[in-house]
Amino acid sequence: MATTAAVPSATIAARIDRLPSSRYVRHLILLLSLGGCFEFYDLFFTAYIAPGLFRSGIFTATTKALFGIEGFASFVAALFAGLFVGTIVFSQLSDRHGRRSIFTFSLLWYSVCTFIMAFQSTAMGIDIWRFIASIGIGVELVNIDTYISELVPKETRGAAFAFNQFVMFCVVPIVAFISWLLVPQSPFGIDGWRWVVAIGAAGAVFIWWIRLGLPESPRWLAQHGRHDEAARIMEDIEQRVQNETGQPLPAPQMLADETDSAKGSWAEIWSPAFIRRTIVLIVFNLFQTVGYYGFASWVPTLLIAKGITVTKSLEYTFIIAVANPFGPLIGRTFADRFERKWQVAWAAIAIAVLGLVFSQQTEGFWIIVVGILVTLANNWMSFAFHAYQAELYPTRIRAQAVGFVYSWSRFSAIFSGFMIAFFLKGYGNTGVFTFIALCMVVVFVAVGGFGPRTTRQRLEQIAR
Repeated sequence: MATTAAVPSATIAARIDRLPSSRYVRHLILLLSLGGCFEFYDLFFTAYIAPGLFRSGIFTATTKALFGIEGFASFVAALFAGLFVGTIVFSQLSDRHGRRSIFTFSLLWYSVCTFIMAFQSTAMGIDIWRFIASIGIGVELVNIDTYISELVPKETRGAAFAFNQFVMFCVVPIVAFISWLLVPQSPFGIDGWRWVVAIGAAGAVFIWWIRLGLPESPRWLAQHGRHDEAARIMEDIEQRVQNETGQPLPAPQMLADETDSAKGSWAEIWSPAFIRRTIVLIVFNLFQTVGYYGFASWVPTLLIAKGITVTKSLEYTFIIAVANPFGPLIGRTFADRFERKWQVAWAAIAIAVLGLVFSQQTEGFWIIVVGILVTLANNWMSFAFHAYQAELYPTRIRAQAVGFVYSWSRFSAIFSGFMIAFFLKGYGNTGVFTFIALCMVVVFVAVGGFGPRTTRQRLEQIAR
């Protein structure tokens, strides 16, 4: 068998992009995705524990005033306020200290703070610890996107993000099922919603096991001048892939003037090379979260507003939630065949149309069918845009740049929950989904009209 002889002048990035599809790289993505499962569990239990929070008398579905602390919207706002701080303030830690160490730290932070939140008994106490825990989640989700984009060859980036989202979305029907079983109950005299939250904090148990199987991003190491470490990790990856395929690796393809080491700063995202895509992603993130979390975080509450009982609402929501992993799973087949920006744009239109249809349904069967279609459209947009925004910046500033633009979705979500509560109170489900549809039209125009193309291109080429 041929040996894995690295071309001395080839950059780490060029060596990664010449790798064929392999089980080993998919194994690395699986480990990162398993860590992300705990964050997704947390994000999605927001919707499913809502009936339990109402039942316990801690929160109400609507508010007396627009920003009333007693309303469920304040709980949603606390989540997204924490995500906003995590992404805009602390995501830069990944660029400074490495993808692997921040992956571990963020997961531990979230687990501890979420466990404490499970035992709070006032709206203010729950909101405070929800906010603190969500800082760790915000850092983790940006770090995982950055990590994946740097480990995966250019030909399979879209499929890798679809696989990542498939694995993480598998936890959604699990949390829906657990909530269906526990939220209406009080096992051992403890509110069911507290059990649901505490179970999600179990991520801390798996941190070190996951961490042991992950190498540091060789792209990040090379960017920080740690060339010996980067080369050692890269050689191990190349050897594993070559042993698996039984074929010599193709020669790395270099770009003109391509180098590994470079220093960057946050201000670079406003340079002529990146300012347009920065503005596009800010607009995109301000509006996309209204459609995505407007459905995912509120669907049980929206069903209750239709006059459906708490138990039936959770039953329907669980059935709809089962569809979550299938969107990314189906998406793997075409994730790298079609231009990424158009996948994001057309998924937004699908969410707008299907959401309006959902708002008009009253029969259980059609609520479930259309709810599943909305979920699949949300999943499609999710895996496509997570890949897309991570592709648009160079390694030297990727985490802080993605964190900055992604933070606007968190900022938007702080207030969109109150807006949804406002429309639900005054205009019902039709008003909520009309608001969502208008936001999705803005997403289509921003990304479809002004976003750059990225599919099957090298990260270093896109970042020029």
